[in-house]
Amino acid sequence: MIIRQALVRQGRRIVSSPARPWRRSLASTVDIDGIESSLDSSLKETHSIESLLQNETSSPVPHIENTTHTTPSTSSNRQIAASYRSLQRQRNTTSHLGTSLTPHYEPHTLLTNPPPPSEISLPLLLASQSHLGHSTSLWNPANSRYIFGIRQGIHIISLDVTAAHLRRACRVVSGVTERGGIVLFVGTRRGQHRAVVNAATMSGGCHLFERWTPGSITNGHQILGRCKMKVVDEFDRPIPGYENDCLDRPSLKPDLVVCLNPLENWVMLHECGLHGIPTIGVIDTDANPTWVTYPIPANDDSLRCVQLIAGVLGRAGEEGQKRRLERARKGEVTYEPAEFDIKKVEEGKSDVKTGGDEEAIHHGGGSG
Repeated sequence: MIIRQALVRQGRRIVSSPARPWRRSLASTVDIDGIESSLDSSLKETHSIESLLQNETSSPVPHIENTTHTTPSTSSNRQIAASYRSLQRQRNTTSHLGTSLTPHYEPHTLLTNPPPPSEISLPLLLASQSHLGHSTSLWNPANSRYIFGIRQGIHIISLDVTAAHLRRACRVVSGVTERGGIVLFVGTRRGQHRAVVNAATMSGGCHLFERWTPGSITNGHQILGRCKMKVVDEFDRPIPGYENDCLDRPSLKPDLVVCLNPLENWVMLHECGLHGIPTIGVIDTDANPTWVTYPIPANDDSLRCVQLIAGVLGRAGEEGQKRRLERARKGEVTYEPAEFDIKKVEEGKSDVKTGGDEEAIHHGGGSG
């Protein structure tokens, strides 16, 4: 209400005021000559500033095109070249300053470039924290032969024993891959998937970094029955014509299983024991070494230790694959070929020629 009353009062005053000054302001003429003279003086001042800048600077101001509003390419290239030369001069001047980094330990190389089995050493295992066990109250008495001593209530694993068992496991993996076997790397803890995948890729095997499905080995024809197989030659090249015969064959089983955390995958280790599949496992002081065929006493809680063991075993598998392919070039086959029915093979080849399904899953270095 107060605002409305104020507007009404002011409006009355405006209406009652004479309109004579308004008419005078509208009827006044504009001084055009004065405006033109001021514009001319400002333009002269601008031109004088541009000429002064061009005289003072070493490089003239580049001309800007009216259509593209950019400078020509030649001038821009000259500026880029000049700035690059100044950068090179600055690098040459300051290159001798500072310190040089000496060779030091880099943990990420355990994934990108793991060491071969021949470079296993006690300092490397010590840097990877392989010697740290669990509390003395959690130990398994079966691990007494792997324990070096006790410090601050924690068992210390003997690195001499760890290195010896790791070299033995490398020989096992290398021998299996040299004979065209399937190596399965299993690591289901958080952070182990990269190490598992890299090791399986190097050794040409399979990997598992999720939960193990119980019955994948004991009841494989039901769980893995839909997985397709393919037949390969000694150079791992697929051979067509065996699709129909592979449908009647049972699901493949690994020839060797490498488990990085046996405590969480005891069901898988039990199935491997029932079917006579050898296993390699990282055994900490709280685990049972009798669960696996080839134990490696080490710290399974250290991600760096797990990456080192998986990388070394992957390198061992890679060396076995290279030896197998080298012997194959000489005409030697290191594995026993699978037997197929000749009639079924001929029928499969005819089906392939008429447009049969050729999709299959690669399972390893030998014939399936």
